[in-house]
Amino acid sequence: MFEFAWPWMFLLLPLPLLVRLLPPVQPPQAALKVPFLEDFDQLQTGIGRSTRVRRAALFLAVLTWLLLIAAVARPQWQGEPLPLPLEGRDLMLAVDLSGSMAEEDFVIGRQRVDRLTATKIVAGNFIEKRKGDRLGLILFGQQAYLQAPLTYDIKTVKTLLEEAFINMAGQKTAIGDAIGLAIKRLRDKKGEKVLILMSDGENTAGQMDPLKAAELAAEEGLKIYTIGIGADPQADFFGMVSSRSALDEKTLTRIAETTGGRYFRARDTAQLVAIYDAIDAMEPVENEKRFFRPVNELFHWPAGAALLLALGLLLRRRG
Repeated sequence: MFEFAWPWMFLLLPLPLLVRLLPPVQPPQAALKVPFLEDFDQLQTGIGRSTRVRRAALFLAVLTWLLLIAAVARPQWQGEPLPLPLEGRDLMLAVDLSGSMAEEDFVIGRQRVDRLTATKIVAGNFIEKRKGDRLGLILFGQQAYLQAPLTYDIKTVKTLLEEAFINMAGQKTAIGDAIGLAIKRLRDKKGEKVLILMSDGENTAGQMDPLKAAELAAEEGLKIYTIGIGADPQADFFGMVSSRSALDEKTLTRIAETTGGRYFRARDTAQLVAIYDAIDAMEPVENEKRFFRPVNELFHWPAGAALLLALGLLLRRRG
């Protein structure tokens, strides 16, 4: 779409005529000369010029002035509207990769799978819905690692989650360090900051206490949703508990409450899906789309044409 950014500049079009009608303030020999007025004077006197030549010169002078005003009015060509990235929240996922995540107590499609596999499927679907949010991924076991920094490229975040494997970060569980790493990566970010932390055990490693980390997160405005994953421990025929981990629900609950979040318990796939749906409802994606139009400035075309015409008039006058 073509338009002038400063269309009011066309009000200057009659300026040469107004200047021409003003009486001279100083003697003619010391007067300030306005471009092209000599052409107008010579056209009016008609000395040594034919009517056709005078009309051509007047036409070129007027056209030059029109082009100059058109250039000053900033002609622009606006392209088609392009969508801007949606501005949502900064959201980090922290996923436990300790050895206990190998426990096969989830069922997907009538097939028993381990906890990490179920997490990848359900969390992966959640990630796909977060268009507009910047997502990051932390993987933790005995240590916590930043697998994906905050990015709008949710496809890459999902791929990195799918490539994770059990014991990738060690066999133990460092919940406090995972929270501390999230605080560090989100500290200088503005707007709403959210951490979704999934674990099936208790804090057995790391340098930072989980509850102390939660207090620091609250000070930084980081809201934490915690998810305890895994079926309830069951005793076998000999009275032995089959689960490899002891889920510390009390600590996970206090972490969430301290930061203004919420604790969820996922004993099976259906509950895990419901949890992510609930988080999705509590932290909705920004739906208001914004657009911008690319603008190409075109002032150099009329300005260049006016310069060429002015040079032609100047050469003709000197000739």
